[in-house]
Amino acid sequence: MRIARFSIDGTVGFGVLEGDQLDVIKGHPFGEIERSGTKIPLAQARLLPPVLPNKVIAVGRNYAEHAAELGNEVPDAPITFFKPSTSVIGPQDQITYPSFSQDLQYEAELAVVIGRMCREVPIERAADVILGYACANDLTARDVQQREKQWARAKGFDSSCPLGPWVETDISLDDIAAGIGIQCTVNGEQRQLGSTSDMVRGIPALIAHITEAMTLLPGDVILTGTPAGVGPLNAGDEVAVTIERIGTLTNKVIKRG
Repeated sequence: MRIARFSIDGTVGFGVLEGDQLDVIKGHPFGEIERSGTKIPLAQARLLPPVLPNKVIAVGRNYAEHAAELGNEVPDAPITFFKPSTSVIGPQDQITYPSFSQDLQYEAELAVVIGRMCREVPIERAADVILGYACANDLTARDVQQREKQWARAKGFDSSCPLGPWVETDISLDDIAAGIGIQCTVNGEQRQLGSTSDMVRGIPALIAHITEAMTLLPGDVILTGTPAGVGPLNAGDEVAVTIERIGTLTNKVIKRG
């Protein structure tokens, strides 16, 4: 199913997307989902980020061709970094070009949404802690990333983590290992085209690695890396991330202020 978070007439809720309607659920989707029986036309609702993560853990250089295009080697162990909750925006929300950068770049990624609190998850139990998957854009101030040893500002500025448009639960880890297409377009022109089958490390290994160190909470998000083809964005650009079997996440870049 596709689980969306939405706002309508000042009320925020979760719903299961069925055709052009949202079937509102009671409470939250982290547990057994109970439908309320209320249905809302999708056109009348504003889609929000599908979850509000406590933390977003991103994985760097998890596609060999992307590592190579930036002059990097594939690391011996996963490179992980945080994007704060304040970086998360939803579908159609505006990306604010950071005032301290001259080189904002897109990175289309598959996002894993965690469904329950977990720690020290063995690889063979990874599927048990996943709610589903979403599209994400790991926006990066590339010049700042190259200039500063820590990536906090380059990767964590406000609006640097578009996420959505919903959480798709009907995808398996085997599907992802076999290959699901990832595409990024800018103003309708294709810039990235890759497959999850090209990940250096699969999702079970990433979950095991991350949860060795920290507890993941329901709604936390793991970004799994980007294929080759990253490049610049300018104010006025419309960037769209499309992932097979999930959907399309679209955002427009604006100048700050």
